[in-house]
Amino acid sequence: MSEAHTGQANAAVREADVLIIGGGLSGTLLAMQLLRLPGARCIVVIEPRPELGRGEAYSATELGHTLNGNAARMSIEPDDADDLTRWLQAHIAAGGWPESDKQSVPVAELFPPRGLFGLYAQQRLAEALVIGERAGSSLTHVRDEVIDLHTLEHGVNVMLKGGSQWRATSVVLATGMFPASRTAQRQSSGLNAAALDPWNVEALRALPVDARVLIIGSGLTMVDALESLNQAGHRGPIEVYSRHGLLPHVRRQPPVWEDFLTLAPQLRSPLQLLRELRRQCRVAQAQGIDWQAPLDTVRVHIARLWSQASDAQRRQFVRHVRPWWESHHHRSPPQGDALLQRLLKQGRLSIRAASLQAVDSSGAQPRIRLRPRGQAHSLWVQGDGLINSTGIEYDWRRVDKPLPRQLLQRGLIQPGNLDLGIAATSDGAVLNAECVPAQRLFAMGPPLRGQWWESTAVTDVASQAKALAQRLTILRT
Repeated sequence: MSEAHTGQANAAVREADVLIIGGGLSGTLLAMQLLRLPGARCIVVIEPRPELGRGEAYSATELGHTLNGNAARMSIEPDDADDLTRWLQAHIAAGGWPESDKQSVPVAELFPPRGLFGLYAQQRLAEALVIGERAGSSLTHVRDEVIDLHTLEHGVNVMLKGGSQWRATSVVLATGMFPASRTAQRQSSGLNAAALDPWNVEALRALPVDARVLIIGSGLTMVDALESLNQAGHRGPIEVYSRHGLLPHVRRQPPVWEDFLTLAPQLRSPLQLLRELRRQCRVAQAQGIDWQAPLDTVRVHIARLWSQASDAQRRQFVRHVRPWWESHHHRSPPQGDALLQRLLKQGRLSIRAASLQAVDSSGAQPRIRLRPRGQAHSLWVQGDGLINSTGIEYDWRRVDKPLPRQLLQRGLIQPGNLDLGIAATSDGAVLNAECVPAQRLFAMGPPLRGQWWESTAVTDVASQAKALAQRLTILRT
């Protein structure tokens, strides 16, 4: 199933029915759905990592780096919400994840480690491969990187870093997420050159145990960074800076709330939605019900609301609502929040609203220039270590990788709404610089952030994979 390429050019152009660029969760779920469909097809996944199914998000090895959703919310089966719960029950019964008993909740309410979730995706892919092989399908994992591609009338030519080429009937950009901490920044702040990786525990162990650590960004990546520091044995002060100084709320398990958006289709604009959502939350709290209950009903409507909104409404949302939406909707797992609250109580952790102006890494210790929110002046702050926890980079113009650069330069793709991901049709066909949809080039998952806003959650990616697999089966010639 897997093969590696070392860098020597391969003169022969190899062929595939479907070639998937990216073998993280998005690419894996698409391959899984294709393998389950009737008919024989050759599926190739180009992924430089040694394993499929993990990608950036689920390669974490620390048990403290958990999903931010409980098992009942994270199934990779669009038509079976309990699939992950059943898999976890069997895995735990077989002796896997013995630490699960520390959470003291039903299996459906567990927040599994992200590495364990990657194993779940891998096992479901292996099961699909057995089904596919019976029908004559094959799956090949090529450990390489796609650096360019050319669209043809009846297919797509794909060039790999190792020198080999593939020709496929259809190609899918399932590139997943580009973490800002590992992505070249368009601005010249030099943040990543001076910053430590928020998930690299070994690198953080090199810091003095009492180091003063500065963190840029206060979202879920920051919560991961706190866990990484904790695992590294850090015991010093931690200062977190973000534009609004907002922390993610902890995820709880609220009761079911009436789907008020289905009952009120006239609510379309961000302002209308915000006002009604606040009203629903006040009603819930007056009844002694968690405010997260009404908020969670919005989840299934996000793609529709975003896609039907005007450009002005989208900009209004991003400018005025996004920080609060992120902190309320993308909530922290209980374990991560418990650590955060403990650090706050100990006085080791401080959260401050300030925007990053510059980074100075010329000395032995990093310095950052910050402008506190609401103030005109800026100030320099020095620490022993600096971590970039600004989350995900969705603007492909900032991603310093050959494929995005080539596709943008040659007009094969264009930035998505508000420069989020890339533009595509509702069925995932990529739009070129002239807004003409490609016949053989598709995208799914995080690259479609501008199309659907929430295009990174497991349930969203799983649904996209199933729909796109059905679409690709008709592109056989």
